[in-house]
Amino acid sequence: MTHRFIATLLLAVTFAVPALAADESDKPQMPAKPSAEGMQITQSPYSAAKTVTRFENVVRNQGLTVFDTIDHAAGAASANLILPATTLVIFGNPKAGTPLMQCSRTVAIDLPSKALIWRENGKTWIGVNDMDYLAARHNMTDCPAVPKVADKLKQVVGQTVAR
Repeated sequence: MTHRFIATLLLAVTFAVPALAADESDKPQMPAKPSAEGMQITQSPYSAAKTVTRFENVVRNQGLTVFDTIDHAAGAASANLILPATTLVIFGNPKAGTPLMQCSRTVAIDLPSKALIWRENGKTWIGVNDMDYLAARHNMTDCPAVPKVADKLKQVVGQTVAR
């Protein structure tokens, strides 16, 4: 019985001492930028609400349509849950989307385009689908519309976050 107690105590000390001695550098650090496979994520210098407004204005000024804006934080609040600013903007244009669907009909599951704007760790982020990811997902890497849509998404996001 005594040997079992001593062995247990030694095991506990073996694992506890290094944990107690760990300093701040051993703690996992939050990434400087969130990441998600298949998304292009850019930091916005504006609040989430202002970024949403700017994005919608840029989209409209580019001749695209804002089909809907979904405020997930408001939805959470209606269920008595808390979610920091998280808004999805659904937008597009048949002139851009149709050529993608002509290359691969399955890409329609990812259309219209979407932008996610959210607040995390004191920063505002805007994310859109990565067109290279979608091209690979839908087996349309040789589709001539992919780089055109990718360029348009980059332009719209760039104008949204510009100072």
